[in-house]
Amino acid sequence: MNISPLGSYIPNLEAQTPLIIAGPCSAETKEQVLETARQIAQHTSAHLFRAGIWKPRTRPGQFEGIGKKGLAWLEAVKKETGLKVCTEVAKAQHVEEALKHQIDVIWIGARTVSNPFSVQEIADSLKGVQIPVFVKNPINPDLHLWMGALERFSHSGIHQLAAIHRGFYPYEETKFRNIPKWEIAIELKRRYPDLPIISDPSHIAGHTHFLSEIAQKALDLNFDGLMIETHIDPKCALSDAQQQVTPLELKNILTHLIFRTYNNANSEEKLRQYRDQIDSIDQQLLELLSQRVGVIHKIGQYKKENNLTILQLRRWENIIQTRSVFGKNLGLNPEFIEAILELVHRESIQIQNDIMNIEPSTLTPDIPISK
Repeated sequence: MNISPLGSYIPNLEAQTPLIIAGPCSAETKEQVLETARQIAQHTSAHLFRAGIWKPRTRPGQFEGIGKKGLAWLEAVKKETGLKVCTEVAKAQHVEEALKHQIDVIWIGARTVSNPFSVQEIADSLKGVQIPVFVKNPINPDLHLWMGALERFSHSGIHQLAAIHRGFYPYEETKFRNIPKWEIAIELKRRYPDLPIISDPSHIAGHTHFLSEIAQKALDLNFDGLMIETHIDPKCALSDAQQQVTPLELKNILTHLIFRTYNNANSEEKLRQYRDQIDSIDQQLLELLSQRVGVIHKIGQYKKENNLTILQLRRWENIIQTRSVFGKNLGLNPEFIEAILELVHRESIQIQNDIMNIEPSTLTPDIPISK
């Protein structure tokens, strides 16, 4: 994808500076929108003011947004504060209304991203239009669905693209509203290194208690910005009240964040030395794994010849117990050790299963072991 840097469409965004987006979950009244924007502009260095105009709610009867009349309030924010403004769109009609009211940036919500037909409809409506489009991750942890949405806009000629990481719907009980699954956003960045990724701590946290923790983690992972829901009076908010902060609380959060640099000339040589050590250790780890796989092949052949089951439960329980203790004594996290062992065990089961289900004549009598 051909992607323009954030600074090319956010003129007041300085190089190496995270993009800060702030504003209420929903536009509720003109005064609420304007007063929130005034205080954000006064107390913070935010670059974009956000407000939901159309709100896709899970169940009917909940507040579904003020509708297009709220777009005029965003125009008033631009005129009075100088902040650029952005809102969510979910269909072509929303795009048309947003463009009429000179909205600077639009974003695509998680529910919309989960439906490729909706994404394509919006992408088609933007052909020939130059406006930045931010794409949230889908509700479920599907990297290709996220990539596909971004690619649909790219194919429509939109190059001012960014991704918004807002976490993924959890099926289990967690302390956060949405599971971050940082590895998915990191993999998206690996595949599209020029793509800006903005963290949405408000939707990951679901509560203001965790905003600073999540925002700092995102900055430590070299994310390109933060979108934090900010309301003049959060306790009276018509949607997502628990995850919104006041403009002064936002100022406090931003003041205490540590903004790190990606790299500098002084650190490069020292990092290279450490990375050389890691490269050497990784090579040794892979050689040991190769030796272990060689032994697993021999075990699989032996079990086949002696009609033994692949899964030996007591042996697996012993491995988990003894290796976890050994790893803990070495200063390693037991959960980390168990996760590695489960991956290795899964591969061991697969290798032995393949051996069990091939003809004896095709078996390799002796699998070489790497030295």
